[in-house]
Amino acid sequence: MAGLHELRFTEEKPLLRGQDTELEHDIDTPYGLLHVVIRGSPKGNRPAILTYHDVGLNHKLCFNAFFNFEDMQEITKHFVVCHVDAPGQQAGASQFPQGYQFPSMEQLAAMLPSVIQHFGFKYVIGIGVGAGAYVLAKFALIFPDLVEGLVLMNIDPNGKGWIDWAATKLSGLTSTLPDTVLSHLFSQEELVNNTELVQSYRQQISNTVNQFNLQLFWNMYNSRRDLDINRPGTVPNAKTLRCPVMLVVGDNAPAEDGVVECNSKLDPTNTTFLKMADSGGLPQVTQPGKLTEAFKYFLQGMGYIAYLKDRRLSGGAVPSASMTRLARSRTASLTSASSVDGSRPRACPHSESSEALGQINHTMERTTLKNHSPPESPERSGSLASLFSISTRLLEAKGTIGRMAPGPRS
Repeated sequence: MAGLHELRFTEEKPLLRGQDTELEHDIDTPYGLLHVVIRGSPKGNRPAILTYHDVGLNHKLCFNAFFNFEDMQEITKHFVVCHVDAPGQQAGASQFPQGYQFPSMEQLAAMLPSVIQHFGFKYVIGIGVGAGAYVLAKFALIFPDLVEGLVLMNIDPNGKGWIDWAATKLSGLTSTLPDTVLSHLFSQEELVNNTELVQSYRQQISNTVNQFNLQLFWNMYNSRRDLDINRPGTVPNAKTLRCPVMLVVGDNAPAEDGVVECNSKLDPTNTTFLKMADSGGLPQVTQPGKLTEAFKYFLQGMGYIAYLKDRRLSGGAVPSASMTRLARSRTASLTSASSVDGSRPRACPHSESSEALGQINHTMERTTLKNHSPPESPERSGSLASLFSISTRLLEAKGTIGRMAPGPRS
């Protein structure tokens, strides 16, 4: 955390998107400038939603379809959203000079506390895709007290072996950089069919992202080390993610095997594995509605309940995305969804003092989640896994999710 006092604000440009206002910032960090886009403003003690895109993309190409989805906007308008672009990957970025040393994946993760301190966030809920998911997972391992939850799409926890490294080098000699990146982003079926989505991304990767800068990011991602996580109890002093995690991958996506292996290395009591049917390599682009539904229940499992009117159902008026906190312990049983008090529990066992925790209070209101709320059961556990499994069954019953399974238990 050394050097954070040297942060400086260098740029601010408003971008209007209908009624939403976005502000662009360049934040100085110990490893260079980070381009950040802020949507909305901090909402009390709620965490910020922080995103990190995949290699070959930027925050717009990676997340616009998801965050501009109507139901997702109903959720995110109650949070401040912080989109982070990897160095030099934003649209219109200047080309790095020859000899520039692109930050390692560990250094990319170590840049994020500068962003959090600059905007005064207390903690974040991270949403990452591919390389961005790896960065956020590494960030959560290094700075667990700053992360309340993670949604990791297409994450590969493994470093490249010699065979993989040689294959990547050979691919770089026989294919253009955009085509090489496309094979990382899309399933083989999507590439063979050359869908409109693939054609669009080929054009945007070629024209929107600086190719020299992209090559540096691509090379660094393919030089990454193993994430070095293990399921608790499998090895002595195992390191793992302490916060609730939702793993997401599309069926037949190139990252499917990596996500399955990551699932096997995480704590099954706070990990949910979501495999989305008919979504290909970019589920946040091809199936934003299904992902929004899953994300809403993920937030509910952490204690944030969204009152969203389901436009597919008929019924009376439902408050639009009214957010409240469900006060409950992560280890105690959840006896009633309407039992609340004034304390704000964290989603994971952070090492904060009781005095600091006492300052994080909210006025609670007794509420009932209509349409989406799972039925009460005296056997319901207070853990994220149990609450989310009920939501999972509800989703599957409605046919909105192809396959959704909790992490396998050892």
